[in-house]
Amino acid sequence: MQKKLLTLAVAGALGAPGAALAQSSVEVYGTINMSFGNVKWGASSAGAPSLAKWDVASHASNWGVRGRESIGGGMTAWFQIETNTPMERSGNIAITPASRNSAVGIQGDFGNVFIGQWTSPWADLDSLWAIGTVGGWGPVTSIIGRRETTGTSPNANCINNPVSGGAVNNGTATSQGPCDALEGGGGVGHAFWRRLSNAAFYQSPVINGLQAKVAYQTNEGRSVTNATLASVVSNASLWSVSLQWTGMGGNARVGMGYDRHSDFTTVGRADTGMTVKGGYNFGVVDLGLAWEQMTYRTASGDCKGGNYGVALAFPVATGTIRGSYSVANDLNDPGCGAAGAAIAPAGSQVGNNGATEFNLGYEHRFSKRTQLGFGYATIRNDDKGAHNWTGLPPNQGGAANAPAMGSSISTWFVNMVHRF
Repeated sequence: MQKKLLTLAVAGALGAPGAALAQSSVEVYGTINMSFGNVKWGASSAGAPSLAKWDVASHASNWGVRGRESIGGGMTAWFQIETNTPMERSGNIAITPASRNSAVGIQGDFGNVFIGQWTSPWADLDSLWAIGTVGGWGPVTSIIGRRETTGTSPNANCINNPVSGGAVNNGTATSQGPCDALEGGGGVGHAFWRRLSNAAFYQSPVINGLQAKVAYQTNEGRSVTNATLASVVSNASLWSVSLQWTGMGGNARVGMGYDRHSDFTTVGRADTGMTVKGGYNFGVVDLGLAWEQMTYRTASGDCKGGNYGVALAFPVATGTIRGSYSVANDLNDPGCGAAGAAIAPAGSQVGNNGATEFNLGYEHRFSKRTQLGFGYATIRNDDKGAHNWTGLPPNQGGAANAPAMGSSISTWFVNMVHRF
């Protein structure tokens, strides 16, 4: 009854006749995922002191509108518009319509074809293994995929994509904003966990548990002229593909993914990545495993980053004990150093820059829609590491959310999730 009322409200908001909506399926939905707890920032390698504070965190809370309509021939037209709902610190986090998975498509015996903004086939594989997290304090929001940023790809005309001598490619420091948040902050490479925008997607039908997914993020930022370097041609685009299988009554699952990001780190070169993720539910315990390796192509050579993780879930009556452990290996290749890549300032990503992440908690299910949990999570950064979870409060400086280099983080928390 509640969803019917919400549907009528949406019909009024959109100005659509109720009779037209009645012929299709339109639904308002969402997830509220909130934590309350104590977060401690450890002393950094540069001398920033330790600091503990209380915080309310929102873990990808969202709401959206989605609908489906049969259009004949066994085909269904569908749409989804999903919006980020921070639920806290709204002054620091923009609430932008369609900021999450939002697209329009057609589905049939041939599979599912759609365009818009959506998580990549690489990122979709996380559902096969990431069963060890309570709330948002886990490896998928910190280590696996190196979740530095989402959104459109960088290109040679971005203000944060400098060239030899420190000049900005577009010749001005104000005419264009950053295209990639991590490069804007001076790191090497970019996230392989990403929500692709300006993209086209295809998902095959599931045949004997096997499904293929392909996504192409267009080269919207392509440029053939440049104010500073007329010879620079940017053609930034992205391909992401995956193949996954689920069988043995749904207990076994495994997937492989491959990404190719052209002109992301260096014009004329493509960053690549491979990943294998999966798991098996033994009944008494559900096991998840993840491995991935990304290669960023800098002007002076390759820079390889590898991550791996394990997740466990133990059912206990009407609840589950969940835990994860993950590792981000150091970036030590020649292309990772400040001398080898203009996007890496001195000392920022050279050498001892990895991290380990551990979390453990209990989650109690009151119903299919509501659950309450509590737990502990920590990230141990190396001297030059700066890994963190999405949604952390500001660090010791009171402004930035990313930790000071070498500062480890820990949190005790209670969490509540409600779906509607």
